Amino acid sequence: MRFASLAGRAVIVSESSAVDVEAASAGRFVADPQAAFDDWPAFAAWASTVDASTGTPFDPSTLGAPVPRPRQVFAIGINFTEHAAEAGYPPESLPVTFTKFPTCIVGQDHVVELPPGNVDWEVELVVAIGIGAHRVERSTAWSHVAGLTIGQDLSERVIQLEGASPQFSLGKSFPGFGPTGPWLVTPDEFASPDDLALSTTLNGQRVQDSRTALMIYDVPELIARLSAICPLLPGDLIFSGTPAGVGNRMVPKRFIGPDDVLVSEIEGIGALTTRFVAQR
Repeated sequence: MRFASLAGRAVIVSESSAVDVEAASAGRFVADPQAAFDDWPAFAAWASTVDASTGTPFDPSTLGAPVPRPRQVFAIGINFTEHAAEAGYPPESLPVTFTKFPTCIVGQDHVVELPPGNVDWEVELVVAIGIGAHRVERSTAWSHVAGLTIGQDLSERVIQLEGASPQFSLGKSFPGFGPTGPWLVTPDEFASPDDLALSTTLNGQRVQDSRTALMIYDVPELIARLSAICPLLPGDLIFSGTPAGVGNRMVPKRFIGPDDVLVSEIEGIGALTTRFVAQR
């Protein structure tokens, strides 16, 4: 099942058509996409009976963040060995945990105003929690997942790295710095949700290319480790880390500029496009 936010309304989608949740459920489930996570098991059971191909054509440019208002956003840094190497970390480094503040979350084809500094890209598999998780074992972790989507962990590197203690969360939370989408795909749709190809192009040039099987901590391990400390709530997001190929580690360094177009793809989900303009 593919769950999306279309012009602010919850929908079930196929590649070319959408079924409005509130209308199709006769009001059992409301139009607000975030509300679907209030009782995700019931919603998912109902949605599995919906044939999205019977819906109406939709304009992809009206897709918003499939999880528009998460209460908690967890983000993982240095979770690919190749990215640890390019960033100068030992291969056995413990992945870094930080947050992207929820106000930065946006959807497909969003136009981001570039702040001063050096804005970088990071493609990431994003996990949406469907059933609350606290102190769960990795063996049961997937049962707590509502679905997977694409994320771009945009980062302003000057603020992120300034000071004796880097400001990861601030540097990664400017408006629009959390693109997600284009939709949320339930785990049952994947032949192997632990091994998905992911890549990024900037203005058509491929800059990242890897597989999620190369994560240091896979999705079940992340859920187990995070939930050992913090209760994970329905509708929370986990940005699971990026592979090698970020601009800050290129020689010479390369950053996003006005009129650039960033496209990230993940196998089985699709493509997420973000556009950039100078700060007004």
